[in-house]
Amino acid sequence: MIQMTPDGGNVAPRLTVIGTGYLGATHAACMAELGFEVLGVDTDQRKIDDLSSGKLPFHEPDLPELLQKHTASGRLRFTTSIEEAANFGDIHFIAVGTPQRPGEGAADMQYVDAAILSLAKAIRKDALIVGKSTVPVGSSRRLKALIAGVTHPDSRIDFAWNPEFLREGFAVKDTLRPDRLVVGTDSVAADLRLRGVYASALDRQTPYISTDFETAELVKVAANAFLATKISFINAFAEVTETVGGNIRTLADAIGHDRRIGRKFLNAGVGFGGGCLPKDIRALQARVSELGLEHTMRFLNEVDEINLRRRERVVHLATEYLGDLKGMTVAILGTAFKPNSDDVRDSPALDIAARLFSAGADVNVYDPKANQNAANRFPRLTYHDSLSDVSRGADLVILLTEWSEFKTMQPEDIDRSVKKRIIIDGRNVLDANQWRAAGWQFSALGHRPFVD
Repeated sequence: MIQMTPDGGNVAPRLTVIGTGYLGATHAACMAELGFEVLGVDTDQRKIDDLSSGKLPFHEPDLPELLQKHTASGRLRFTTSIEEAANFGDIHFIAVGTPQRPGEGAADMQYVDAAILSLAKAIRKDALIVGKSTVPVGSSRRLKALIAGVTHPDSRIDFAWNPEFLREGFAVKDTLRPDRLVVGTDSVAADLRLRGVYASALDRQTPYISTDFETAELVKVAANAFLATKISFINAFAEVTETVGGNIRTLADAIGHDRRIGRKFLNAGVGFGGGCLPKDIRALQARVSELGLEHTMRFLNEVDEINLRRRERVVHLATEYLGDLKGMTVAILGTAFKPNSDDVRDSPALDIAARLFSAGADVNVYDPKANQNAANRFPRLTYHDSLSDVSRGADLVILLTEWSEFKTMQPEDIDRSVKKRIIIDGRNVLDANQWRAAGWQFSALGHRPFVD
């Protein structure tokens, strides 16, 4: 679908996406699907070569098909040249990462700063730069001033912040059919141009929130902080039910019927991970402390601590079942931080596997998509390509990522391969009665162990 320009012309603006990691590659391919000519930019030549040949360097459902479709059509191209991007694009989306600074909770803005500075210096026409990365509040006004200081006299560069709300495993859907659009800017022209870019979503009555820079920056971290809090809230109650009894899933169902609360993200288990929630809540705490509000987000310290305690709880359960873990064989089902993803950044599953290995266990691992990424981080674990292989000779099986293959697993699928029939359900997705009836010792987080 070719979009109309805000001034009524029939030529769509040409888009660039600076940074072609998870966010950037997804945004670039989806914008091409919407009918735009798109140029993706990255400093990593190998990544550019892979993307140009239609090869995606990570797992995301439906995205490989879009990438191959639009690199083949010529609508989507990739380059390492920021000058080419400056000459090509009318609207430039910044999708550069903001990792935690080493040894700190704060976000590292050096890559965003460098990308925007080099782009602004190279632009020689009227253009719009749009940030999509997750950044500390106050960044947009600082970056706008940075742009103004290097803008060429023949150019006019508008600026806006348009945070992303992608869920790994659903990123294509979330880009093509977002549940809301947030734009922070002080430029009416910038706002109108982005309304043109997102015209198809607006035609479907997608909520469009036009606001100031600070609100747009805070929306993403506020959403992630709330979701992280909700997960740790139910896991705090899981600590209670593990001690006094009770059914954590029923408890979550019961309070989830309250419309003010809702059932989503009330799944007790090993907690949250990935490249967003842990990083964002720590960066938010660091930023508010810089603003002199060190007590305002102090509750997020406990959110983080509860989340990390869930990982240690699994190790404790393993030792309660097996005693000394040295020489014991443990089968780990899943290393990605969530299903339908190969992302192992701050993954509870991979962290637990590493902790068990450090305690002396022989750790066998299987994940349908994340084995290679996990092996790159923890090569000393033993990786397998199937459920039957990973469970062979296991003294203990631990389910840590709720892939469909594991959720639908039946006791008879691994009965004959394991050494001992003991399983820990770290995601509360298996039927305890079914496994116990089949002769297995079964524990799930949020439930009292050893109730057999």
